[in-house]
Amino acid sequence: MALMLVKFDLKKRVKLAQTVWFMYWFAVLAGVLVFSMGLFFKIELRKRSELMDNNESHFLPNLLILMGLIACGMNVFGGKVCYDSLDPAKFVKWKPMLKNFLVFCVVFNSLLFVTALLCFVMRFPLQFTLAEGLRNGMKYYKDTDTPGRCYMKRTLDLMQIEFRCCGNDNYRDWFEIQWVSNRYLDFSSKEVKDRIGSNVDGQYLMDGVPFSCCNPSSPRPCIQLQMTNNSAHYSYDHYTEELNVWRRGCREALLSYYGGMMTSIGVLVLLVTILEFGVTVGLQYVNSSLSTLANPDDPESESEGWVLEKTVKETFTDIMAKMKAMGKGAKVEEGDEAAVATVS
Repeated sequence: MALMLVKFDLKKRVKLAQTVWFMYWFAVLAGVLVFSMGLFFKIELRKRSELMDNNESHFLPNLLILMGLIACGMNVFGGKVCYDSLDPAKFVKWKPMLKNFLVFCVVFNSLLFVTALLCFVMRFPLQFTLAEGLRNGMKYYKDTDTPGRCYMKRTLDLMQIEFRCCGNDNYRDWFEIQWVSNRYLDFSSKEVKDRIGSNVDGQYLMDGVPFSCCNPSSPRPCIQLQMTNNSAHYSYDHYTEELNVWRRGCREALLSYYGGMMTSIGVLVLLVTILEFGVTVGLQYVNSSLSTLANPDDPESESEGWVLEKTVKETFTDIMAKMKAMGKGAKVEEGDEAAVATVS
């Protein structure tokens, strides 16, 4: 018994082919959308690639770009097949390859579904990538004269201004590293000597943050240095005072930005997957309805179309049997080769 069996006459077959043809061209636009989303995501990641701990973060956008390109080509081909199905003479040339094409479509749709799931799952490794990348980037903030690192100060400052964040987890992360270059320190000063000598690593640590951490909406002039020294500022208590620097850490801000983008892309890819499964089912109906004409010489004769020629259970059993047969065939060939080698 065929799965989802439907009877067709000429009028229904024409209407089916026209509908699926229209859906295929809509799916081409969906493929362009997937490609565009992958390209946009890749560009956004590249803008801050210095703050990423590894290159694996580009796997997802590269996958989206690839799937988008394949979808465009595959849907153009499917649309052409549906268009030619209206003319039996033209459809004959496509018939031998349709079965393999439909199998390819099912595999592709499954991979597209996995891609959509990855858009949701990849948020978790991105969190660790950002944490480590930001930590390393902050260490290089002061290296404005070091080749290969001189851009880091500008990158971090622009990021903190754009995303309204400060530090990795919060603004206190800047207290734990030296973010002022030695070339701007007066080593003859007692204060500088005391600060450098006060820690094992010999770094110039201070309770301050870069200017890019300042919140311009604060009514008070930005207090970015000596933030924990109440006596250094008039009418100031860092325990109770509303600090005029951004409180949110940049890891959280970037994760929210990229995570939101990945969630939106994941939802759109899921919708595209549903559309792709729809056009695949439609093409299967077109193929099966034209293959079962009661009178192949009469285009107006009735026919039947289905999603699967047998039930799901029977189809699965047939697939497993074919796989076993292929496995046995491979073993027989290996045995024959071994026998020939022994005789030689």
